[in-house]
Amino acid sequence: MSVSAQSVKELREKCGAGMMDCKRALEETGGDIEAAIKLLRKKGMAAADKKSSRAANEGLVDAYIHQGGRIGVLLEVNCETDFVARNDEFKAFVHDVAMHIAAASPRWVSRDDVPEDVLAAETDIYMAQAADTGKPVQVLEKIAAGKLGKWMEQTVLLEQAFVKEPEKTIDELRRELVAKIGENVEIRRFARFQLGEDLA
Repeated sequence: MSVSAQSVKELREKCGAGMMDCKRALEETGGDIEAAIKLLRKKGMAAADKKSSRAANEGLVDAYIHQGGRIGVLLEVNCETDFVARNDEFKAFVHDVAMHIAAASPRWVSRDDVPEDVLAAETDIYMAQAADTGKPVQVLEKIAAGKLGKWMEQTVLLEQAFVKEPEKTIDELRRELVAKIGENVEIRRFARFQLGEDLA
C-alpha cells in the first residue's frame, strides 16, 4: 500500500520517529495513524530494551524547586555521551522527571532499590488483609501480590504514572526517549526535600 507524504508528516509530528520508520509503520497498518503510533512505540520499546545494557556515564544533575521553595528535588539522570546530555529533549526529560518527583513523592527509583525488609513487611500486611477474606492460600497470595504491585506503582518512580501524561509510566517515558535519541538513559538517583518534613 502506498501512503501519502501528508500521512507520513502527520505521523512524524505526533511521535517524532524517522521518516522511513513512519512510512513503513503506515504501510504495515494500512495507513491507520493511531495503529502506526502503537506499532512504532512497541518497536521503540524493544530497541530501548536492547540499549539498556550499555554503559551510561554521562548525563545531568537537575534541581527543581516547587511551591515557592517548599519542595525541592535533586536528580541525576545518566546517558552515554555528553553530546546527548546537552540535547534539549534529554534536558526536558530530566526536568520533567524532577518535577514529577516533587509532585508524586516516590521513595525509590526501581523495584530493585526497595529494601527486602520493607518488601517483606508490606507483603505481610497484604497477606493479613487478604486472610480476612477466608479464601484459599493460593488465592491469598495472588491478592497480596496484586496489592503489592499497586503499592509499587505508588512508591517506585519508574512504575508511577507520569503526572503530565498519566497514560504513560516514567519508565515508558524513559524508553521512548531511548528510542528517539538512540542511547541508553538511566535514572540513577534522586533526593526529595519538603520543608518541615520529619520535624515532628
